[in-house]
Parts: sequence; C-alpha cells; structure tokens
Amino acid sequence: MRSLISGLTLSACLVLTALRADTLPPWTPGTLDIHQIATGLGNSALIICPDGTSIMIDAGAGNYRPGFCSPPRPDGSRRPGEWIGRYALRQLRATGRSEIDYFVATHLHPDHVGDVGNDTPPSSAGTFALSGITDVAAMLPIRKLIDRGFPNYDYPAPFAAPFANNYRAYVAWRRGQGEACEQLRAGAADQIELRHDRAGYPGFTVRNLAVNGSVWTGKGDAARSVVPELGSLARQDYPDENMCSIALRISYGRFDYYTGGDLACSTADDTQSWRDVETSVARATGPVEVAVANHHGYFDAVGPEAVKVLQPRVWVVPAWHVTHPGIAQLERMLSERLYSGPRDVFITNLTDAAALLNQRFLPRVGSLSGHVVVRVEPGGKKFRIFITGNGDESDTIKATFGPYDSR
Repeated sequence: MRSLISGLTLSACLVLTALRADTLPPWTPGTLDIHQIATGLGNSALIICPDGTSIMIDAGAGNYRPGFCSPPRPDGSRRPGEWIGRYALRQLRATGRSEIDYFVATHLHPDHVGDVGNDTPPSSAGTFALSGITDVAAMLPIRKLIDRGFPNYDYPAPFAAPFANNYRAYVAWRRGQGEACEQLRAGAADQIELRHDRAGYPGFTVRNLAVNGSVWTGKGDAARSVVPELGSLARQDYPDENMCSIALRISYGRFDYYTGGDLACSTADDTQSWRDVETSVARATGPVEVAVANHHGYFDAVGPEAVKVLQPRVWVVPAWHVTHPGIAQLERMLSERLYSGPRDVFITNLTDAAALLNQRFLPRVGSLSGHVVVRVEPGGKKFRIFITGNGDESDTIKATFGPYDSR
C-alpha cells in the first residue's frame, strides 16, 4: 500500500508529496537501489548494489521528433547521455565512487546505446562520436563493458548503421586502451558480481537470463538456444536485434527484479512460434517483485504468457514514444485474469498521444512521468518506489509507494 494517507486519491497524494518537496535520500550500504532514468529519449537504468557496486543498463539517446516522442528531460540543453552521466554521478556520490563497474548494453539500437548524426560531436579520441554510452563514458569511467556481440558482432549477421558503427568504434577504442569488454554468457551468475564486499552480501546475485536467443535453463549455469540454427532459416527470417537482447534477473534475498531490453513475443502471426523469446525468458525467470516491460510495452511485447509467469507487484514502463505502451500491453499488466493480486504500474514518460489512447486505464497507473527509483531494504524483505521529477536535477520526490513485501 502507498505510504501516504490511506484512501486519498492519487492526485491528492501527489499534491501532498509535492508540498513536502522532499528530495530522494541517498543510497546507504546494504540497500539496493534501481533507478529507471527518464530522459524521454531512450532507456537507461542505474543499479547501486548493497556494497556500492554500480551497474548501468543501457544509455539510450534517440533523436527528438516533436509529436512522436516525449520532450527531452530535463530539457534540450544537453544530450541525453550527458543527463544520464550527470544523474549517475549524483547518485553515486553516496558510495564514495564516481565510476560504473559494469555497463550492460542490451542490444545495438539508438534508444539503448545512442544515435548519431551530422551534428553529433566527436570524442576527444577522435574515433567515435559522443552519444548515449559514449557520453556517459566521457564523464565517468566504465570498468567493464558487457554486450551481446563482442568481439565480432557478426550474429546473426553483420550489419552497418551509423549508431552501430559508432558503438563498435567505441569498443575498438576501449580495446586499444586495454579496457575490459566481454560478451554476456547466458546462464552465468558469476559474470556480474559484487566488486567491493561480495562476502558481506551472500544473498545478492545477478543471473544472466538470455542473450542472442540463448536462454538460461534454470539449472546451474546451463543455457539453450530457443531459436533455430541460422542455416535452417531464410535470411529474412534471421533473429532481429530485439530478439537478441540481453535479459537479467537481479536478486537480493527474497527480492527479484527482471529486465530484458527489447525482447518481444511476436510470432509473425503464429507462423514462427520460436520468435517468442520473451515467454521462454519469463519461464526461466519465474515470479519477480519488479519487472521492466519489455520493448517499452510496445505492441509486440509483454505477451500474456510472460505476464502470467512474471507476476510482478510492480511494473516499470520505460516509455518515450507515442506507441509506448500499447493498449493491450497496459491492459495485460493490469489484468487480474492473468495473475491475481494488486500491482502498480509506473510509466517514465507518457506522451500526450499515448495518454489519449490509454485513457481508460490511466486511473489505475501510479505515475505517468518521472524517474522510477526502486529502493530495496537491507536483506531484501521489503522495498519502496520513489517517483522523482525529471524536469530538473533536484531529485525531488513526487510520490512514494510502499513498503511492499518481497515474496
């Protein structure tokens, strides 16, 4: 239940919290913080683990298209990657560090790694441009980069696009500097670990659920491919970039969090069932406390089977486009036919057009704009949700939800 006075309407709760003008308390040792950063132009999440280890998942920087996208947040005076880097530096101050221990690039799309154009500034290295992840890296060191394609980026087939070329140029520069780069290993629970006090928090793990269509079996570190061998497919039927997305489960005691990039469940009108990687990953994951809606809640994701299995108490929808989330997808997140019990949905940047399309469900949505911060208490038995404003860098709390009990 919400921490504000029981029985108040959501609007009244928002008014009360706005009047208090609280700012987000800093992270403290033993706490797990998960920040869904809402720049309005792509996905990015910052995780601060119980020992201060930091993980960033994506740093999207799409191009603003009025009428199609939410406005850049806090504003257009900086690039999205710069806002993400500044946000991370601000939150990491409490850890006494100013670096990203692990950066996980779920897949090579602009709203996850950064777009480039003729006006994108070059880096000081001169071999790549500053956008998304490279903007973040220019502001604070990234100790280890983990993605889906390193070192060759040739699965399912090489592809060229300005944003992908720029990302690969950044990776090549990192390798030249001797900085760590790895491909995610599906099924592993020892690739992303606590770096500062692993022994102090034995209940914390990061499980690599999926990459490139290879999905954890649920047994040990084993994984299996859920997509056919490429040799059996026509070129036009190869897995697409979204299907190859990285998915992770972060666990802390009884608390579990799921995130899966742009995984989808579309089966080409039931002609290719194997394209539904999302359901396979959800079954490997099991029930969680918090789930990030795959592919921004787009029309081809958040399928009924995945919803039935994940059963989150909290859904986070990283939205930035008029199609985020789809009407059917939002209805599924809220449907007690798919799983019983209460749940809350928080959307990072709902556009006006998407609000019109989804208006019948919006009274049941907890937040339509702002950073979504999941704060898990030491040990993982309880967690809270803070919605903070993304119109400036004050980290003002707009609303508070919880505490929730972990299963």
